[in-house]
Parts: sequence; C-alpha cells; structure tokens
Amino acid sequence: MEPLLAYEFYYRDPSNQTQLIGILPERRKDPQRITPDSIYNWAQTILGNGWDMERVNVVEVMIDKQTGNIQESHKKRPF
Repeated sequence: MEPLLAYEFYYRDPSNQTQLIGILPERRKDPQRITPDSIYNWAQTILGNGWDMERVNVVEVMIDKQTGNIQESHKKRPF
C-alpha cells in the first residue's frame, strides 16, 4: 500500500520554541503542481491570515496508511 504524502507545519514563536501547528495531507495527483509556494499558500489558506508565515517551517512526511506511523520523507523539497 502506497504511503500518504503529507506536510507537518511548525511555528517558531517569539521565544524560538517550535510548535507543531498542523499536518496537511497532499491530495494533488500531478506532482508538477507541488511547489514550495503552493504548499505555503495552502497552509495560509487553512490557518488564516493571522500567522507570520516567515516563522512557519514545513517538513514533508510519509504516513503509513495501515499503521499511522509518520516518517520524514526521503524526498527533499526546497522549503
């Protein structure tokens, strides 16, 4: 079974503590449409305008659909 591609979004608060703010699954079938800008725009749409996107970091992960285990993706995108 193919793992699910997803993105973990982390926010670095003013005291430089990193907090997980959400995990969004990738649903696009065409990988050419997946760009760093599209991922950040998607996050901003979901989170709303109240977030300083300069303080948001993205980690691409793979989720095992059977177990729910999450591993950092081996594909490295320039986030």
